[in-house]
Amino acid sequence: MEQKYSPKAIENKWQQYWESSRVFEVREEPNREKYYLLEMFPYPSGRIHMGHVRNYSIGDVVARFMRMRGYNVLHPMGWDAFGMPAENAAIKAGTHPAKWTYENIDYMRNQLKELGFSYDWSREIATCDPSYYRWEQLFFLKMFDLGLAYRKSSYVNWCSKCQTVLANEQVEAGACWRCDTEVVQKEMEQWFFRITHYVDELLENTLKMPGWPERVLVMQQNWIGKSTGSKLFFPLESGEGNIEVFTTRSDTLFGATFLSLAAEHPLVEGLCRGKPEEPAVLDFVYKAKQAKRNEREAGSLEKEGVFTGSFCINPLTGKKMPIYVANFVLMAYGTGAVMAVPAHDQRDFEFAKKYDLPIDVVIKPAGAARAPLSEELTRAFEEDGILVDSGEFTGAESEAARISITEFLEKKGLAKLTVQHRLRDWGISRQRYWGAPIPIVYCEKCGAVPVSEKDLPVVLPLDVELLQNGGSPLPVHKPFYCATCPQCGGEARRETDTMDTFVESSWYYARYACPDFDKGALDKDRVKYWMPVDQYIGGIEHAVLHLLYSRFFVKVLRDMGYLEADEPFKNLLTQGMVIKDGFKMSKSKGNVVDPDRLIKAYGADTVRLFCLFAAPPEKDLDWSDQGVEGSFRFLSRIWRLVSENIEAMKSSAPCSDGGSLSADLAGLRRKTHQTIKKVTEDIRERFHFNTAIAAVMELVNLIYQSLENRTKDPMFWPVVREAAEAVIVVSSPMVPHICEELWQVLGHKELLIDTPWPKWDERALKAEEMVIVVQVNGKLRSRISVPADAAENEIEKLALADSRVRDFLEGKEPRKVVVVPKKLVNIVV
Repeated sequence: MEQKYSPKAIENKWQQYWESSRVFEVREEPNREKYYLLEMFPYPSGRIHMGHVRNYSIGDVVARFMRMRGYNVLHPMGWDAFGMPAENAAIKAGTHPAKWTYENIDYMRNQLKELGFSYDWSREIATCDPSYYRWEQLFFLKMFDLGLAYRKSSYVNWCSKCQTVLANEQVEAGACWRCDTEVVQKEMEQWFFRITHYVDELLENTLKMPGWPERVLVMQQNWIGKSTGSKLFFPLESGEGNIEVFTTRSDTLFGATFLSLAAEHPLVEGLCRGKPEEPAVLDFVYKAKQAKRNEREAGSLEKEGVFTGSFCINPLTGKKMPIYVANFVLMAYGTGAVMAVPAHDQRDFEFAKKYDLPIDVVIKPAGAARAPLSEELTRAFEEDGILVDSGEFTGAESEAARISITEFLEKKGLAKLTVQHRLRDWGISRQRYWGAPIPIVYCEKCGAVPVSEKDLPVVLPLDVELLQNGGSPLPVHKPFYCATCPQCGGEARRETDTMDTFVESSWYYARYACPDFDKGALDKDRVKYWMPVDQYIGGIEHAVLHLLYSRFFVKVLRDMGYLEADEPFKNLLTQGMVIKDGFKMSKSKGNVVDPDRLIKAYGADTVRLFCLFAAPPEKDLDWSDQGVEGSFRFLSRIWRLVSENIEAMKSSAPCSDGGSLSADLAGLRRKTHQTIKKVTEDIRERFHFNTAIAAVMELVNLIYQSLENRTKDPMFWPVVREAAEAVIVVSSPMVPHICEELWQVLGHKELLIDTPWPKWDERALKAEEMVIVVQVNGKLRSRISVPADAAENEIEKLALADSRVRDFLEGKEPRKVVVVPKKLVNIVV
């Protein structure tokens, strides 16, 4: 056995063995409990970064741990391979996205293998492969038939740099989630998935998902945004219909003095048509649409508006109300129309002050003698209170009035109680090339017609030249867009938008259960065995994108009969970021650490160990070169522990019964089983790998101390070997290469990964006890039993907690506590 730890040869050896022996390939075993462990699959950007390494190291520990505990573990890997970054990079490099993507996949696959992750590579998928997205296109067709996929003209989020539409969830602070370009509103024909069909279940299930972080659930609840309120109808003065408004404050309706519409509201042009105000309104609408979306959402813009020249009628008071277009009203929220109550809404108050509009106070604070006069207001009173100047509802409390006013108007057909959600349907059309084609053709005679199932997949053509401005070449690629109508057989034009890449990642977890199945999208029996995912691991940044879309998709697939799960992921862990020099690692910050360089210098096990030891998985990890070196030194200590004592260890069987051990050996054996218990519970219950590793380090230190004080006791080497093997076995999920090698060196024939996880011996955990005298001010007051190896601070705590001692202290704080080891404790008050 080599005396020096040399990771390269060891890691190459075991990686080759695991792959050639197909150690991590699994099949369904109905009589065996399954465990499906999945990390969010990577985008093939070209290189694995330290964020990937941390994420996948966390997952690998859990996968290996659960396998050793007897579970049938599925741990797959694949590639989220479509998307704009590949297209943009290919344009920049003068190559094709497919070539760029597959070359990156090959490189990154090798990187992952060099880290020793226990993936079942036989299940590898790439979402840009037609054999994958053909089933996605089938789902689209079925969703189209069910009314869950539809096309409409609407105002959408447009990124001019990416030359494509973005879903609401992909707009962050008013900017594109990928390139940070300001997003503008643009009216276009788009395809949508009706995610709102499942809005109630999406929301209600967040209360039944104890395995998810509360933070993520709250983010989803807020994004879905359930509001209980009233739908009110304001008749137009012209008698040509009405304007629908959603409000949670119908109790303030007597104070509504004007109506505000979003610039995008479909009634705006008709309301001003032919009136003197028309030019000003149309000019205002144009400018409002160009405003930055985040400023309109945040309300940071100065409140501005313009009168349309039209009026509506307050359904409760019968008074005429002018209709304005206002820059702070958004079509994406509510109905795009707001009843303005300036005395009780701050935005309306500022707007009314600016344009000299009436301010009518209709709510006073509970307990107040009178309501303030409108001229006394310096800002709106927005809280609940008591209604004033509200006709027959005067004197009612706000909460009760909201219901009674709505019910009163409902009898007249002018209102109804309703529930509204912030969530909007998912716009999936993307005006880019590198994505899955939408299986629709347009026929002048038949309209939008779905492609026949037998003609799937609609393959994305590879023989195209990319456009330098980022636009899609599909609309000008005749061999692609020329099609035949499946209904009438006439000429048709193929849809040239592609699907949002989040569609691919919304169901990949189910395809991993049966990636070789070619008779349909999913093999129901195999999916039933594996789904749902037992543990999912990924970043918090996906809380209202990928995670919400996946929850939607699993419900769609369930209702289509493909699977039975209601939710895709039983448990979710959102790991923290990797921080270096005070910033998240990124190329733009110039603080990226190359995993390849670290693996070459220290080995994969060292890199894994540092990522696991430096911080709990849910916290950010601060990068430290010294920490990496320290991890390497620790693994070298484990190696020397065996290499310097190999013959003695191999000649002794591990201790299996500590019934007649010396105090020192009993202490080492106790520490061994304490460590097994600690590591087991830290991984199983908390994923606190850092504290598990710290416990192993303590055991290693104690083994070395025992070796320095070795005796000729015939039980010495059996106890030391048991301790050393415990170190190897419980460390193996974290640092598998060195542990597998040491396990073999010690003479074991079976693979360590196939060795059952050790159980701690409760008898070994029990420490010998001794009796300690407790004095208060020098007088004997009690006796306590403490573990023989208890530290002084532990003895002090036990003494102060003793009931007889507390009686003598009479609530006084000790001025001093003196501990005489193995004899007494004297408490001075």
